[in-house]
Amino acid sequence: MNRVHSEAAAAAKEQRKNDKREKRKKHKDAKEDDCGASMAEEEAPKEKKQKQKQRKDKDEREEKKKLKPTVSIAVAGSIIDNAQSLELATLLAGQIARAATVFRIDEVVVFDSTPAAENGSAGDGEESGARFLVRILEYLETPQYLRRRLFPMHKNLKFVGLLPPLDAPHHVRKHEWSEFREGVTLESDPSKGTLVDVGLSKNVLVEQKLEPGKRVTVAMGTNRDLTTACIRKVVPPSTPREQMGSYWGYKVRYTSNLSGVLKNSPFKNMTTSLAPQSMDK
Repeated sequence: MNRVHSEAAAAAKEQRKNDKREKRKKHKDAKEDDCGASMAEEEAPKEKKQKQKQRKDKDEREEKKKLKPTVSIAVAGSIIDNAQSLELATLLAGQIARAATVFRIDEVVVFDSTPAAENGSAGDGEESGARFLVRILEYLETPQYLRRRLFPMHKNLKFVGLLPPLDAPHHVRKHEWSEFREGVTLESDPSKGTLVDVGLSKNVLVEQKLEPGKRVTVAMGTNRDLTTACIRKVVPPSTPREQMGSYWGYKVRYTSNLSGVLKNSPFKNMTTSLAPQSMDK
């Protein structure tokens, strides 16, 4: 009897041990399941946020690629004729250049209204007000590191040093890196391409073969290797604007009369608006 009781007690004890082990195992599994679920719950918002960020970045890139309307302004060259000295005329032209840059103007059209406009002079061997304005506007729009190569010395540039820099986005400094830079072409190698001065410590090589002395826009990318092993490409000046949404300076166009402002425009589907002063004239 005692033997049977002892065996029953031992079996009950062993069963209790098994029950405890099973309970601990279930608790562990449940805990692991909960941890896995919580991690999944944590992972889901992360993936969601990442996808939202990717969509936002994509939308921003697409928005930048959209072609925005261009803005052109027309200025009468006779505005310069009212200046009492070369210095004052230069300061006036500098104000026009700064306003065009601040308001992100794409084209400045300077029209001539002098009798000798067709000949490009004011009749006494001097530049007309319009030609003078064109020269100063083009000079100021050009990045500083290119001016010596593109603009020979001229008496009408005597006071341009008094004008503050425009600090336009394409006026990149030597220590700054930009995906696009303005440059001037140098000598070309038929077997490789053309060297371009882009205002850095070394000239860069582009794949196109171009005449020397031409201003170009170079796609620099993100690779900062300036050796000839890294060949870059010349792109249209509108590329930075179309791809990055960056303002890339204004173009200057001269016309000998007011009607030429609209007739010779490089932009299609133009919508015009005249200031009241112009309408009165």
